[in-house]
Amino acid sequence: MKITFPHMGNTAIVLKALFGELGLTFVPPPPITKHTLSLGVQHSPEAACLPLKINMGNFIEAIELGADTIVMAGGVGPCRFGYYHQVQNEILKDLYCEVKMVVLEPPDNHIGEFFARMRLLTGTNSWWRLLKAMRFAFEKCVALDMLEQEASYLRCRELKRGQVDRVYRKACQGIDLASTIKDVRWCRDEFMEEMRALPLDWQKQPVKIGLTGEIYSLLEPYASGHMEKHLGHLGAEVRRSLYLHEWINEHLFMGLLRVRTHHQARKLAVPYLSCQVGGHGQEAIGSTLEFIRNGFDGVIKVAPLTCMPEIVAQAILPWVEKDHGIPVMTIYMDEQTGEAGLLTRLEAFVDMLERKKRAGCSKWG
Repeated sequence: MKITFPHMGNTAIVLKALFGELGLTFVPPPPITKHTLSLGVQHSPEAACLPLKINMGNFIEAIELGADTIVMAGGVGPCRFGYYHQVQNEILKDLYCEVKMVVLEPPDNHIGEFFARMRLLTGTNSWWRLLKAMRFAFEKCVALDMLEQEASYLRCRELKRGQVDRVYRKACQGIDLASTIKDVRWCRDEFMEEMRALPLDWQKQPVKIGLTGEIYSLLEPYASGHMEKHLGHLGAEVRRSLYLHEWINEHLFMGLLRVRTHHQARKLAVPYLSCQVGGHGQEAIGSTLEFIRNGFDGVIKVAPLTCMPEIVAQAILPWVEKDHGIPVMTIYMDEQTGEAGLLTRLEAFVDMLERKKRAGCSKWG
């Protein structure tokens, strides 16, 4: 069995650790490129959202490398993510790609349901070995998220562009190669210190921008046009509303681990949106309010074109802007989105926030 999984941020490093500890062969898809997207667009429904198309490209490229089993998460509720695996499986059958698809659905009642689904992959491995492998992989996931968050904080302060990204790439490689939890933590701390030791402008007071929206667009840089990095290079401090380890804890582990959850965000959203609308629509509203509470200067909501939960959230956000006086911009991404046009919008938004900050405005517009 040769397992593959669609790219989503640093997911490949985490899953490589998990399957490696279980003695399973993992075939990561090649890094996402224009060719990956082109393959996905060619073989996906035209109205499908960008994540599905990129995933299809990932699967086709991984199958060409010998993968015969696809593992992906499932979903519940109105979001189309819950139907991805069925649509993708039919497309692959039409392409005469004989693969097994294992879907890790969110547990309905208790965590045992997740472990039962994992049994489809782990085979004769003991429960103890599975738990040990999951702990090791999750430790890598947390370390990678901490480094990514630190890079987003420091990128706008670097005196020479690209130095933070260079150290961050080295850190990801180091975490990937780490063979024990002790090594993971040492690597995390060492590269954190290396980033902080770079020539940085600690006196700078940059504008602070919160990123919220649909999960794949937030976690996969290619799907957002590397928005987080561009904003940092434009001089903005960036913080996301969601990180991979948080999503894994809530989506697959039922929030059992002691890490940040989005319960508070959903609670804050109730006056504007009192029910779940699928995906991260409600969380996008609540996260925007959390950013406001934490003194952020603006919020960007990013989502794939045609994403229904995010369309609902977008319709509500003008009321949040009006009530709290914070600029919020929504950007939809698809295969037609050009880098130049995206950069122009980001530059204009950052410039507007800097002008507002210098003027000391409590309200905007």
